[in-house]
Amino acid sequence: MEPGILADTTARPFRRRAPLPQDCPSPEDCPVQVTLDVIGGRWKPLALYHLHGGMRRFNELRRLMPGVTQRMLTATLRELERDGILHRQVFPEVPPRVEYRLTERGRSLRPVLEAMAHWGAQQAGPGPAAAAPR
Repeated sequence: MEPGILADTTARPFRRRAPLPQDCPSPEDCPVQVTLDVIGGRWKPLALYHLHGGMRRFNELRRLMPGVTQRMLTATLRELERDGILHRQVFPEVPPRVEYRLTERGRSLRPVLEAMAHWGAQQAGPGPAAAAPR
């Protein structure tokens, strides 16, 4: 694993690790920016998290993500499809049935999402960090 990128995920107090690359020639060449361009935003990580369990239909995803509007979920899923992260399959039925599943590229994000879930679980525990306003 590259230095400074999730080298250790064991639970202990936050310590500064080796800095992330500061010498990126441009934002487009920064690995963190590239990742955020694909999975950044309020709803993309949640959609990806729920899709790692397998195929999901639109309304199923919407129920799993309280607070997301139909319009925002549609836009989120379209962006993920455009970036090659998920596959959208429409069945010629009335009413139309649409299923979403991760592509190989989308499945490669599993370690990133697991690290996010692990970090979030640590932050959700008691303590001043968990009580900090968002």
